[in-house]
Amino acid sequence: MSSSQPTEPAPLRDAATVVLVRDTADGPEVFLQRRVQQMAFAGGVTVFPGGGVDPRDAEADIDWTGPGADWWAHAFHTDEQTAQSLVCAAVRETFEECGVLLASRPDGSFPDPDSFGAERTGLVDKSLSFAQFLRDAGLSLRADLLRPLAHWITPIIEKRRYDTRFFIAALPSGQTADDKTTEAEVAGWATPRAALDLWVADKHVLLPPTWAQLTHLSEFGSVTEILAAEREVAAIEPSVEPGAGLAGLKFDGSERYFAVAAERKVPGLSR
Repeated sequence: MSSSQPTEPAPLRDAATVVLVRDTADGPEVFLQRRVQQMAFAGGVTVFPGGGVDPRDAEADIDWTGPGADWWAHAFHTDEQTAQSLVCAAVRETFEECGVLLASRPDGSFPDPDSFGAERTGLVDKSLSFAQFLRDAGLSLRADLLRPLAHWITPIIEKRRYDTRFFIAALPSGQTADDKTTEAEVAGWATPRAALDLWVADKHVLLPPTWAQLTHLSEFGSVTEILAAEREVAAIEPSVEPGAGLAGLKFDGSERYFAVAAERKVPGLSR
């Protein structure tokens, strides 16, 4: 973690995060992972699957089903090339990190993600691009399964900064989110309220963007309601009050967040 504000803000890296949701008798659940302690950014923190954009995510030769790059550019207030990269990164990272594949055959059916174990490894070690994987497998990226959710920018005081767009998607029927990634030590499903209660009880750590999405999603009673909700996505970059420590970060809901987190050690947030 940073001990002081750098003289020049670290450069931003585009990133995509996907909130997977499913219906249960207790209400909608989300898939969460606790990052391994050794991770350079936010080690030990509970997060949704996601990661940085690979430059190859911008490859144009991808079979695509659903809203095009122009629609996503409008939704996330960016250019079309960046929008395509973000959508591709969202689908790629979801497959890499939990084995859920938001891509289908030409007839709309979903293949068994487990049949692409070698390809998943190739995506993780970057020996295979996502576009090449889709072409070789004859699959179409299912942008229609995604919805825009949020947009958070890492505060300027951090040494690693991400310009992260959050997506939401329902777990496709017949697929299972797994814990095979080496980037997480624990993974599983929980209702948003249960995940927030664990945070209040100091059982895991949530950064503000994750806390904000869980707080928002705790208001819904079904996946259908979550996906149908209209959202205007605006960039949120917490402001910084010099010399105020961790609680000097200000964002919508920050008082509620720091009422719990102010006295804790939060990896990924500077004091």
